[in-house]
Amino acid sequence: MKTILAYRFSAFGDVAMTVPVCVEFLEQNPDVQIIFISRDNFKDLFDRHPRLIFKGISFDDYKGVFGIRKLTRQLRREFKPDYVADLHDVIRTKMVNSIFKRHRYKVFKINKGKEEKEKLTNVWNLDKKPLKRTVERYADVFRKMGFPLELSHKLRPQTDEKCGVGFAPFAQHKGKMMPMEKSFELARVLAKSHKIYFFGGGKEEDEILRKWESQIPNTLSLSGKLSLKEELQKISELETMISMDSANMHLASLMGTRCVSVWGSTHHFAGFLGYGQSEDDIVHVKDLSCRPCSVFGDKECFRGDYACLEELNIQKIIDKI
Repeated sequence: MKTILAYRFSAFGDVAMTVPVCVEFLEQNPDVQIIFISRDNFKDLFDRHPRLIFKGISFDDYKGVFGIRKLTRQLRREFKPDYVADLHDVIRTKMVNSIFKRHRYKVFKINKGKEEKEKLTNVWNLDKKPLKRTVERYADVFRKMGFPLELSHKLRPQTDEKCGVGFAPFAQHKGKMMPMEKSFELARVLAKSHKIYFFGGGKEEDEILRKWESQIPNTLSLSGKLSLKEELQKISELETMISMDSANMHLASLMGTRCVSVWGSTHHFAGFLGYGQSEDDIVHVKDLSCRPCSVFGDKECFRGDYACLEELNIQKIIDKI
């Protein structure tokens, strides 16, 4: 049995995207196991395959250069991997990589396509072309090791009985989130014909969604009420999830649930569409030449008016539901 030590320490959605890739890799390579290292609170994402073994860490225990050395030493001694897969490629993982290499481990890292993405998000570039999907970039790391891997890009529903519509109206950055009044109106209209479940996190989001629940019949806020495991189970039972370009889109993919995704300053051309999700279920303002102006939605609006979200017609979302 070969052992691959893989790591990604970043945002929730980015880590969630690695899981279907790892699962399909293990199905196609039965003589391999993956030890996945990431943040403690991501554990329930990885309960998908017996040879996908999760080890959670807290960087409070591994601060600075000496902390990285300590972490790498522990990983070497505990797992003795045959291959090391860096699915993140940031300063912290570069340090881990260099220590592994110094001890003659075979280290392979992701090509994130930074230059391509910079060109894509240049507002003066009018020749926008789709880039390689992020899940394929993850898969390339395993292919470089010499293993076969063909991704299906298909959803895998976890249950046959699905009902209700999930709605996750929030995102980490303003450039990825519909104005609240549009989201409220969308929920109000859809709740006339569907049971709507609100998803969010954090005190401020909890308060907003509780208020919406009290104002809109046939809705229920789950924000702050469920553990990650319980939230994943509920998402697996939904007919459809409505999400911004955010982690909830990737959680829907993980649980085999269709997602209607809303994109503002970001664009699926950058490669972050949820695994197995259809481009037909993307909702965005198509005729803005400045889109995308950001890979992650964290940049200030070039025009200053966030037209990519302010001009978005919620009827487009309703029609897809």
